[in-house]
Amino acid sequence: MRLLEVLGVAEPGAPAVTFTHHEEPDYHFEYTECDSSGSRWRVAVPNPSVECSGLPDPVRGKECTFSCASGEYLEMKNQVCSKCAEGTYSLGSGIKFDEWDELPAGFSNVATFMDTALVLFMLTSSSWTPRGNYIESNRDDCTVSLIYAVHLKKSGSVFFEYQYIDNNIFFEFFIQNDQCKEMESTADKWVKLTDNGEWGSHSVTLKSGSNILYWRTTGILMGSKVVKPVLVKNITIEGVAYTSECFACKPGTFSDKPGASGCQVCPRDTYSEKGAKECTRCKEEMYYEGSSACVERPPCTSKDFFQIHTPCDKEGKTQIMYKWIEPKICREDLPDALTLPPSGERQDCPPCNPGFYNNASSSCTPCPPGTFSDGTQECKACPAGTEPALGFEYKWWNILPGNMKTSCFNVGNSKCDGMNGWEVAGDHIQSGAGGSDNDYLILSLHIPGFRPPTSVTGATGSELGRITFIFETICSADCVLYFMADVNRKNTNVVESWEKSKERQSYTHIISKNASFTFTWAFQRINEGQDSRQFINDMAKIYSITVTNAVDGVASSCRACALGSEQSGSSCVPCPPGHYIEKETSQCMECPANTFLSIHQVYGMEACIPCGPGSKSTKDHSACFSDCLVSYVRDNQSLNYNFSNLSQVGSLMSGPSFTSRGTKFFHFFNISLCGNEGKKMAICTDNITDVTLKDMVAESEDFSNFVGAFVCQSTIIPSDSKGFRTALALQSNSLADRFLVEYVAFLLLFDVRSSTVTTSCENGRATVVTMRCNPHKPDQGELSVPSSCPAGTCDGCTFYFLWESAEACPLCTEQDYHEIEGACKKGFQETLYVWNEPKHCIKGVPLPEKRTSTCETVDFWLKVGAGVGAFTAVLLIALTCYFWKKNQKLEYKYSKLVMTTNSKECELPAADSCAIMEGEDNEEEIVYSNKQSLLGKLKSLATKEKEDNFESVQLKSSRSQNI
Repeated sequence: MRLLEVLGVAEPGAPAVTFTHHEEPDYHFEYTECDSSGSRWRVAVPNPSVECSGLPDPVRGKECTFSCASGEYLEMKNQVCSKCAEGTYSLGSGIKFDEWDELPAGFSNVATFMDTALVLFMLTSSSWTPRGNYIESNRDDCTVSLIYAVHLKKSGSVFFEYQYIDNNIFFEFFIQNDQCKEMESTADKWVKLTDNGEWGSHSVTLKSGSNILYWRTTGILMGSKVVKPVLVKNITIEGVAYTSECFACKPGTFSDKPGASGCQVCPRDTYSEKGAKECTRCKEEMYYEGSSACVERPPCTSKDFFQIHTPCDKEGKTQIMYKWIEPKICREDLPDALTLPPSGERQDCPPCNPGFYNNASSSCTPCPPGTFSDGTQECKACPAGTEPALGFEYKWWNILPGNMKTSCFNVGNSKCDGMNGWEVAGDHIQSGAGGSDNDYLILSLHIPGFRPPTSVTGATGSELGRITFIFETICSADCVLYFMADVNRKNTNVVESWEKSKERQSYTHIISKNASFTFTWAFQRINEGQDSRQFINDMAKIYSITVTNAVDGVASSCRACALGSEQSGSSCVPCPPGHYIEKETSQCMECPANTFLSIHQVYGMEACIPCGPGSKSTKDHSACFSDCLVSYVRDNQSLNYNFSNLSQVGSLMSGPSFTSRGTKFFHFFNISLCGNEGKKMAICTDNITDVTLKDMVAESEDFSNFVGAFVCQSTIIPSDSKGFRTALALQSNSLADRFLVEYVAFLLLFDVRSSTVTTSCENGRATVVTMRCNPHKPDQGELSVPSSCPAGTCDGCTFYFLWESAEACPLCTEQDYHEIEGACKKGFQETLYVWNEPKHCIKGVPLPEKRTSTCETVDFWLKVGAGVGAFTAVLLIALTCYFWKKNQKLEYKYSKLVMTTNSKECELPAADSCAIMEGEDNEEEIVYSNKQSLLGKLKSLATKEKEDNFESVQLKSSRSQNI
């Protein structure tokens, strides 16, 4: 069936259709969808619960891109643009949402976890909440989207105002088409942070067709909380084809001329109802409180006025003045009403703040450069060898200092605009009355920059300055005091907050970046949408604010500085870098080796602080660092290490871990072990742009919020499974900024500590990097955390890492190898050198080359041995023969002698001599021995000579008578 038949429109030439007449209230006109030619039809549609027939014939409508001008609407009966009546307004081709008493038609809430869809019953506790003039985001760690779908006939835009000051919540705005694909116009979907108390604006171009608008917030609690949700108001969408009616002005506003494109706010003490043409003045005994009618003024109480101090006069006196809280809504003429106390009581003015002096006038003047004052005396020049300790110390509050401002704002109304948020009160400054209990009472302090004293500008410490303030809160409701910091006027971050009553205490914030800072204190009595004034006596008091090393500051004292070459911008002449002032002689003395000069003291030897074990000082004694060379003596053996190949930043991703709501996150660590001349190379970055984890360190210079240290940590939230959100890096912090080294067995313990003190870690954080020698893991090796503490820490203060690598082994020495001698071959012998097993060393002393030396072979000694053996054998045989032969001769002689004796037994007695032949002389007691030499005897034996050669035997003479 064709479209014309459905609408009851006769084709050209077809018979006309007759309809009965009906009253216009029974129906209204609408346009059909546009066809492919860009045309459409105007048709009459019965109103709900009305049954009728004979409706007007469909007629050809305006082209699809037609729209009326601002202040006009399309009158559907005649299809012409008409001006809006008084009390109404129109945007022409746009729609505007500026009333948030309830969620407007067409808007919806969708709450999800970061990865998993929430069940529907969670929507009541985790959603965008209307607050009258604005809508407020969730405060928990859910992801909640405010969604609105609009169909545009031509290109247009969306515009809205917002407040976004808390970096514990992420705020995105993006647009999808009807295929759930993000539009290119929202490539940069992250909404920028705004300054506290200010409304920012955001606009995006819209294409024709279906556009689904998403305002999405994600709370990232991680142990903290969202202290300030995102606020959105005045959502305006341009590009709708037409509007067939005008919008009525909301209560408190009016439109007194036809064709208005907006409504005006009613003047003070007047009111209006919805769609008003003018505002009505309240009666004298009534006042306007933001509703559609005036209310009666209550009797005045002590909550309706406050006390201030006037500036000091020339006599050094101040007056106590009482003022009504504006706008004054109470009546003094009612029973039991209080009147304003008398003003003018004179009191002595407090002294000037340190660094200021009284120049015989009613105000305090800053001391000139190079001088100091405690506030009670005239300014004095700093003595030689010192320089002014520049900063600000505010402890007397007679007038607001020149670099401080105070204001009041309320996100829902403008009643406190122009009021002082804080009032001076002599020895303290306190929060003011404000217009209602949910006002934000603002006190801000601007510091153009931070610069440490000239004598310590070479130090590499992370502290450039600090701000310390003493405060207390006195509350009977759920009040909150916020302390915030803005860097270079780009964004404001909540540093700390305190809820309910707090006793007098001190808080210190360390400044590690030289930039322009604006510190803000914001006090809110209650955080509710309704305006009220029930807790006017709840207040916050600040007794003193002290800022150190502030650019353009004043001096309350002078600090010692070294004398030496003059430096530009210094009020003293410091010693050369690394020198201290000797107390007795006031001469510059160089710090001993491996010590560094303290940034807080330059007088005396104690100003030179020893470097920790395993570290050394820079040449100028400005800092200590590890040069990657470590020595240790164990069992009288010196062990040397060289970690130069581990000087690059090592990275470790631990996890995953999950929050109580199931959000997955990882802990990412960067470790700079040694080298780099003490530069802290480990960099962690807070990042909410499309940056991969691999590029975090490389792109860290593009972000203002990054941390440089020896060891740092970031929390990583991976991209979601649907690709709507890329990986995020947040909560980067330093874990270490100084070294200690200890040796245990084959482990080296690098104890790296951080000087940053937190509430949970009173002594700062400590990081222990255990170096384990593992020859099987070359190069960078492997980083790991204990299995019992998968996040690297079990108490949040001490972190443990294990770094296994062959580069963690000691350098090789002569004791790590031994020699092996080879056999002697052909007069040469080889000596080899091999490592001891198992090998636990690298590099160092190289293994000696193979050595070859000459040697005597075994054949030569065999010959020598054989010769000696043969000679010995011959000698033994010769001696045996010799003694055998001699024995034979002796036996022969003895036998002959015996035979001679026996043959002469019957003869006369024999002579005294024995064996004397006839003719021989008898020589008494003389024996002749004919002996041969040894050589002769051998010769005789060899030639077998038979000569009778024998030895004579000496016999005793008998001294008998001669024969």
